[in-house]
Amino acid sequence: MYPEERIHIGSEIAPTDLQPTTPRVKGREATSRTMSVTSGTTGPSLTQEILGHLGLANKTGAWGTLGTLRTFLSFSVDKDVQRLLRAIAGQGVDRATIVDVLTNRSREQRQLISRAFQERTQQDLLKSLQAALSSHLERIVVALMQPAAQFDAQELRAALKGSGSPEDVAVEILATRAPPRLQECLAVYKHNFQVDAEKDIKSETNGILQDLLLALAKGGRESYSGVIDYNLEEQDVQALQQAEEPGAEWAWILILTQRNRKHLARVFDQYQRYTGQQLEEAVQNHFYGDAQVALLSLVSVIRNTPLYFADKLHQALQETEPNYQVLMRILISRSETDLLSIRAEFKKKFGKSLYSSLQEVVKGDCRSALLALCRAEDI
Repeated sequence: MYPEERIHIGSEIAPTDLQPTTPRVKGREATSRTMSVTSGTTGPSLTQEILGHLGLANKTGAWGTLGTLRTFLSFSVDKDVQRLLRAIAGQGVDRATIVDVLTNRSREQRQLISRAFQERTQQDLLKSLQAALSSHLERIVVALMQPAAQFDAQELRAALKGSGSPEDVAVEILATRAPPRLQECLAVYKHNFQVDAEKDIKSETNGILQDLLLALAKGGRESYSGVIDYNLEEQDVQALQQAEEPGAEWAWILILTQRNRKHLARVFDQYQRYTGQQLEEAVQNHFYGDAQVALLSLVSVIRNTPLYFADKLHQALQETEPNYQVLMRILISRSETDLLSIRAEFKKKFGKSLYSSLQEVVKGDCRSALLALCRAEDI
């Protein structure tokens, strides 16, 4: 398992594990000692001072990340604007330069480039790129240039209003985004489409699937406090065992969408010990159709988020025609958070690196962009 909790160093999230190595048990007293690194009169630490000179004191991605895309340390917005302008306006579109710039800058840096391009040329960079590109590469570049919340909102809207089944993408976005990013996504959704995402969920889904998506959209999952509540653990296992009783479905939704993941990991283990079957088997036995698909996806996210994404990437690559939308969404959305973890899970489960798999399957102009986001081969 890879760490799934993150702290903000700047505008993006970086993996860490802040929990105590020995969890506290509810009802037992424990003492702790905290050390103050600074006092009210002490200035910045040496590390902060050095980072400040580098321009990185309030940024992430340079260190302590499981993402493949990091803050570019030699970033010069003027140089990037000039490179992109030449790539777009020169004789023939220089796709390699466009890909090189955009896949080697953080999302925050790309936003700075976009604003500077507008100021210096009086032209919209995104529209200029769209006019210069086409097909899958155009869609990738548009997604790279959008704020993360806007990208998520568009993907969620397309999933809910599209002709396919909404549960797959909706669960992916609602269950894997950090609470602040999810709330921003839902706010952008309402602003851009003049309707709450919850209203679209109600109009496009029904039954258990609707209840599950609405619960996920609330973003009410508890954070891990370091306390093991054995009584609640026992109650949750019993509630999940009573799946055949009327109204028991709501207990599943409540537990899977609100309990913290460390608690759920113990519940899943206890459930298997008591019943002799994994929770996924119970879902397959007691739920059907889109509700079953959504619940299986959610359980997979809770168990191991990087493995969940590795499975989705593998499935997208196995289709007759690669599912470029899935490849693009996952590689872009996870490139600054945990794509290295996803790559490791992919290699471990399928015996081949994600990079090699993309090389073999992906064709056309977008190939170089997806490989650049993946970044490297896993030996």
